[in-house]
Amino acid sequence: MIVIMGATGATGGAALRSLAELGVPSRALGRDPGRLAAGLTDHTRRLVEPVFADAGDQGSLREAFKGARQLFLTMANGPQQVEHELRAIDLAVAGGVQHIVKISAPAAEPDSPVAVSRGHHRIEEHLRASGVTATILRPYAFMQKLLLLAPGIAAAGLMHGAMGDAPCNYVDCRDIGDVAAAALTRPEIAGGTYHLTGGRAYSHPELAGLLSQLLGRPVRYLDLAPGELHAHLVQRAGMPDWLAAHVVEIQQLAAARPEVPDDIATRLTGRAPRTLEAFLREHLDRFH
Repeated sequence: MIVIMGATGATGGAALRSLAELGVPSRALGRDPGRLAAGLTDHTRRLVEPVFADAGDQGSLREAFKGARQLFLTMANGPQQVEHELRAIDLAVAGGVQHIVKISAPAAEPDSPVAVSRGHHRIEEHLRASGVTATILRPYAFMQKLLLLAPGIAAAGLMHGAMGDAPCNYVDCRDIGDVAAAALTRPEIAGGTYHLTGGRAYSHPELAGLLSQLLGRPVRYLDLAPGELHAHLVQRAGMPDWLAAHVVEIQQLAAARPEVPDDIATRLTGRAPRTLEAFLREHLDRFH
């Protein structure tokens, strides 16, 4: 049995669907199993067992891990992420789970300039010390997160950032799900640490140019100082302070360490990753 934590999220949902496409059953955890079940297709519904579990509720996690041998672990970034993921790992191992696939982040280092990445490093080290097989996936920027820019682009043809013309690796969460499914079903690739990117890195000016071309109207990129972007995200976009700080940190990291795509996703899945242009075309109505 494969347990999927974060099954209602972007990467958890993608992993669940990728496993279902392979005909592999899974147990999907969520605080609202009914809502989770309602979002399943007819095909996935017969392969997925929705189960109640709350990351802060040890009893529900123990129950959810019963009989499981593998765990896909992903949780939303947040102040309690480290605490919750460390607890989930300990309870999963105690319950008999033998392989954990964890969604981490690039620059998961003890001295990373990105606070969330420092947290991921701590979780990774705890997972490796747990004694089970540990597969670490370190995806770069999710294409799905670009949809957060849609309201500003639709209203004013404007996107904000603080990374100049530095390239940024974008990866579709569905490709992350495909890699996770491969790691959960192919023992020969389990146990590795894999950085995941799309096929091409785009700077913010290049992204604005691509959107301009697809929309048939100008989209401008406004480059801000880090402090200005933080203030914009808090005051205009309504982000909590910690999340705005995280966005600024990862953009500054991309500016300091130019990002270069790799072919790891292609090697693990046997096909090229989805392109940013195809993703934007798929969701273009959100930007109009």
